[in-house]
Amino acid sequence: ESIMGPMGQVIFLQACPKSKEPPLPSASLRLIEGLGIEGDFHARPKSSRQVLLMAEENCDAFGLAPGEVRENITTRGLDLQNLPEGTVLEIGAAALVLTKDCEPCVFIERLRPGLRAQMERRRGMLARVVRSGEIRLGDEVRPAETILEVWGPHQDPPG
Repeated sequence: ESIMGPMGQVIFLQACPKSKEPPLPSASLRLIEGLGIEGDFHARPKSSRQVLLMAEENCDAFGLAPGEVRENITTRGLDLQNLPEGTVLEIGAAALVLTKDCEPCVFIERLRPGLRAQMERRRGMLARVVRSGEIRLGDEVRPAETILEVWGPHQDPPG
């Protein structure tokens, strides 16, 4: 265990250019502050759902391939689900703030009946981009010391 604390690694990346279409795996993604992933249909200002991260360990636990549940970033070696909301993750040149746990949806249930209930609290973490930059396969995922207010002065919660 280094003094830095636990670090993860990016093992899979993908973006979803259009709703209802298969995501496109990629060797790198460009994250845009306050918006999301360049070219991804979830990229929306002020959205709490700009990026979805999932731990490979959770994929393995459910017999899923990285990317199969449409996460954008699959990590290894970091217990994402136990990081508090507001945790800042530095990946490559970019930084994200975790906003909330992703609720398993109908899509998950269609993959395999019963999976939705099993994946409760293990579906992945949603995040907003707080610093633009490119992220690549193999990049370290470093939880920063800072915990941000998930909704700062310029970020009203949706709805």
